[in-house]
Amino acid sequence: MAYFVLPGRGKRVYRLAVARRIVDATARGPRDRTAPGLARRRTRVLRRALRPARRLHIGLGPWLRALPARLPDPALTAALAELDPYVRVAYVLLRIEGLPKYAVRDQLRELRVRDPWPVIDAACAVSIPVPRRAERFDPAHLRPVRTRSVLPLATAAALTTALLGVLIHTGSGRPDAAAPGLRLASAPPSAWTRGARTLDAWPARGDLTGDRAFLDRAAAAWAAAKGDRSPGGGTAQLLYAGHAGGAPLALMRRGDRVARYIPPGLDVVTAGTDPSAPIALGGGRYLLAPWEPAPRTLAGAALPVRDGVVAPAPAATPCGRGPLFHLGDRTLGYLGGPRATVLTYHSPDHAPGGPPDAPARLGPGAVRTWNRLGCLEPPRSRPVTDAMAWEFWSGTLPHGGAPAGWFCTRTTYAGGGRAGASTLVADRPHDTGPCDARRPVSGTWWQSPSGRWYYLAAAASGLVPRARGPLGPATTAHRLLVARPERGPNVPVAVTAASR
Repeated sequence: MAYFVLPGRGKRVYRLAVARRIVDATARGPRDRTAPGLARRRTRVLRRALRPARRLHIGLGPWLRALPARLPDPALTAALAELDPYVRVAYVLLRIEGLPKYAVRDQLRELRVRDPWPVIDAACAVSIPVPRRAERFDPAHLRPVRTRSVLPLATAAALTTALLGVLIHTGSGRPDAAAPGLRLASAPPSAWTRGARTLDAWPARGDLTGDRAFLDRAAAAWAAAKGDRSPGGGTAQLLYAGHAGGAPLALMRRGDRVARYIPPGLDVVTAGTDPSAPIALGGGRYLLAPWEPAPRTLAGAALPVRDGVVAPAPAATPCGRGPLFHLGDRTLGYLGGPRATVLTYHSPDHAPGGPPDAPARLGPGAVRTWNRLGCLEPPRSRPVTDAMAWEFWSGTLPHGGAPAGWFCTRTTYAGGGRAGASTLVADRPHDTGPCDARRPVSGTWWQSPSGRWYYLAAAASGLVPRARGPLGPATTAHRLLVARPERGPNVPVAVTAASR
């Protein structure tokens, strides 16, 4: 992490040596192994890497002599060097460390960034080519730093492994299974307690992790896959091998792709690298990150977990999409992709431009809202990290209309990219086009119970809708604009929002 955050100047050897020296200097004993201790240490590392002192280059010889034989590819650091320092930090935390956005927000605040969300948005918008990756990196090849530091040499070696985050983690190096062109490896069971909480640190779980014959068949099935489903040989990470749902199942990962093997079939999907998003196993079951607390049902009861797999918790909707369960301070839902999604909700009183809400469990009203919206959301094949529903207007539609709510939903995809859509939900849903989740406003043609057509537009709290097009006189009350057409309905109308 320090290596990528350091300013992009100088040679790689000096950059890596300084990064390792920064990490060595931040060690403060056994308390660093606790979760709060790791968080504090990460802050110390980031502060020093953001503004490295010149004295770090003095007496650098021991760290230069301890460099590994193979250095990280320079392409990524060259691209990162062009970014604002705090955007670079956010990018590293999101894309390399694999932290969720709310954790990156908290980390930036620890670094005294007053408004972290624009920094996070800028990092999400960055497009950097994927660097060349080494096939494997063996920590045993590290050389110790021979100084008078009290830091144990074994710890220094492990930390340098973490610095080379672009290299594929292979756990202890002992293969769990091998097939022509593909080898399965697993992380040590306690890897996530000692370093960065990434997908690489997920241990292999399940009652079949010791069944070499089954794992050989799983590895061979993926190795034989063709086209985009092929892993391309090398090493894959075993995440799960067991009887989730009764049938034997193996879950394997390489990069952002996950393969699910249930004899005799194989499924391969792009699942992203979010370290905390549960992975769908099928049948309403999800494999949880090893550090997650016990899940709860939407009613608050405990959900059984065995070998990291949560018991079935299907969405209470006809289409199967919607809220699933609570996990810590988050509510997870299923929107059709390979990972569970963090769901959030804003009420009509939420004002644009206010501070972003921290993830929180959805209350009963928000769960009911997402139960209505879940089936209106199109199934997502790409992994969605979070989905927000903002009920930016609610009330009764005019001229005998029914009670209604106008929603702006925003989905954020793993690896970058967002999509926003608006829906007017009354006696039936009306798709009202895209929306800007920062300043929701939307409009649509609507037919009243009497059969007359009207143009309706609404905006979020603190805003007033404006419509431009072939409309007659318009009235606006309680942030709802109502107008009759000058000619026929369904002609284009431009809608904007103005501040009150």
